[in-house]
Amino acid sequence: MAEPFFRMLELVVPRLADASGLKLTIDGLENIPERGGAVLAVNHTAYVDWYPASIAALRRRRRLRFMIKAEMTEVPPVNFVIKHIGLIPVDRSAGAGSYDVAVQRLTDGELVGLNPEATISRSFELQEFKTGAARMAHAAGVPLIPVVVWGMHRVWTKDHPKNLWRNNVPVLAKVGRPITPSPDAVASTAELRNTMAAMLEQVQLRYPHPAGAHWVPRRLGGSAPSPAEAVTLREAELAERDRRRVERARGGRLRRARSVRSSH
Repeated sequence: MAEPFFRMLELVVPRLADASGLKLTIDGLENIPERGGAVLAVNHTAYVDWYPASIAALRRRRRLRFMIKAEMTEVPPVNFVIKHIGLIPVDRSAGAGSYDVAVQRLTDGELVGLNPEATISRSFELQEFKTGAARMAHAAGVPLIPVVVWGMHRVWTKDHPKNLWRNNVPVLAKVGRPITPSPDAVASTAELRNTMAAMLEQVQLRYPHPAGAHWVPRRLGGSAPSPAEAVTLREAELAERDRRRVERARGGRLRRARSVRSSH
């Protein structure tokens, strides 16, 4: 494989994860095609869900190009990685460009990964799915592959401190059978979500869930927010984000106004 920076990460990152004590088990690797394009749809409970999915691809001698929110390009070290390993930045206010890039990558025979929930689930339950994964898979004529990851939210998720080093966290990942997307993106998305919900329950049955733990879903006896509470937290987060955006815009206008006055 070319891409020396990508190859360096493939050698270094798994070693760092092993050194931290992360214990990764992946089932269903045979469902990732050895060649040709495919969309890997991954549930979203952590900032690092990409890692098990990427390792699954690597074990099939493939590389996974994840879609990542465009704001991350504003962080110089992250932007360097994005450019050098071919990630696909997504501008949520104008996603057509990234959609076209992803479809072209798929048509070219690459694997593209994304989180159909679009944002991290604070309840650790599946949220509503966007239709983008099904639409791009159908447009490119490639399979849609469900992937569930459980345990990475103990390493780094929203509203809780990172646990990146010496964490000894077991992580389970399961790759499901490919789904052939239909022209009806809503129906294909419903099939994808139903499939991933069943897979997630299967994985959770194999995982110990201490009562009251913050990373355990409420229905399994944990103290994570309920799905309804998670929606409320998300709405508050978006409202705060909008407030800060308005303040930044207002501050910019005031600075420009002062600059104009001082120049006269």
